[in-house]
Amino acid sequence: MTPIFPGSTDAAGRPATLGVLGGGQLGRMFVHAAQRLGYFTAVLEPDAHSPAGLVSHHHIQTAYDDPTGLAQLADLCQAITTEFENVPADALRTLAQSRPVAPGAAVVAIAQDRREEKAHFTACADVSRVTCAPYAVLETPEQLRAVPADLLPGILKTARMGYDGKGQVRVKTTDELAAAWTELGGVACVLEKMLPLTAECSVLVARGWDGQVVSFAPQRNVHEGGILAVTHAYDGALPSALADRARAAAVAIARHLSYVGVLCVEFFVVDDGSEFGGLVVNEMAPRPHNSGHYTIDACDASQFDLQVHAMAGLPLPQPRQHSPAIMLNLLGDVWLNAGGQLREPDWAAVLRLPGTHLHLYGKVEARAGRKMGHLTITGPDVSSVRAVAQRAAEVLGLPGLDAI
Repeated sequence: MTPIFPGSTDAAGRPATLGVLGGGQLGRMFVHAAQRLGYFTAVLEPDAHSPAGLVSHHHIQTAYDDPTGLAQLADLCQAITTEFENVPADALRTLAQSRPVAPGAAVVAIAQDRREEKAHFTACADVSRVTCAPYAVLETPEQLRAVPADLLPGILKTARMGYDGKGQVRVKTTDELAAAWTELGGVACVLEKMLPLTAECSVLVARGWDGQVVSFAPQRNVHEGGILAVTHAYDGALPSALADRARAAAVAIARHLSYVGVLCVEFFVVDDGSEFGGLVVNEMAPRPHNSGHYTIDACDASQFDLQVHAMAGLPLPQPRQHSPAIMLNLLGDVWLNAGGQLREPDWAAVLRLPGTHLHLYGKVEARAGRKMGHLTITGPDVSSVRAVAQRAAEVLGLPGLDAI
């Protein structure tokens, strides 16, 4: 691919413009990164008040699969990406007929379907040196009846459209499994065996059109109710041997996919009797990830900077983390009191703490469980970062205190 340099113009004299399908907070942070480099941006998103649409040069307000909107996006932009994996893969295929699209439709389609995703992880296990949890695909009553007993207790997950704990039910018995499948509408599902988890972690990888790969160090994640609550990003957050394995596995998975763009691979650390525990790959996100938001404030190149570089064909710098960091997710619950009424969080108390970096996403309505922003704490050493994170979490009433 011929690089698309910031500040350049096309044959008609129009400025270099990068496009994104989706107008959420990930799109907003991508737009900020692209604009800082000097690109114009275009967002295709049906919501008139979307976080990304509000800050972009162009906002095409149509459905993701609208032919007119897609044609307009392709006309405006020299390259296009996506900010979430549930954008229609066919829309990406349509755009790729005339513009570079990263990541491509085939990879996004794999990430959209847990059946395909697990098949991919299994296929590349020889090179990644990790595999996924034991699982079974459920598409028919016959497959339901044939589920091996050793997969229980397990977690039943819809094959498509499940995220942040949605579309998932924990089951202990065959009767509970049958009831859960009915509850989920009898749609295609994957049953995963529950494993003895000791931690969760993720790795962010960026791969260019030329095959160049760079990555961030793995970060340790804490989830509450299936939604990310805390990310620990500093030396010692994970044993170094385990971190090296996770990083190498994520790079191998990206290469096996011939991936272009930023990819997040999530792993489980399981108690297998070894010194540091075993590593099991959970899922991947073909985009920047909530657990990588700390890179904006703690690294010399963020995950969104690398997203811009990869799609535009620019060189990929190996990112350097200059500060230890803890990221706290800010859900709409922070704006609600014990009775469920709206209130203003005590930002003054938070912002007077040293090393705090507040990022709110421009969403006007706070709801329980809705991602409204994040708070990253950086500092000169891990102990000071942990102390400030603890205090900020107390002020805002955030979960995960025992893990900080």
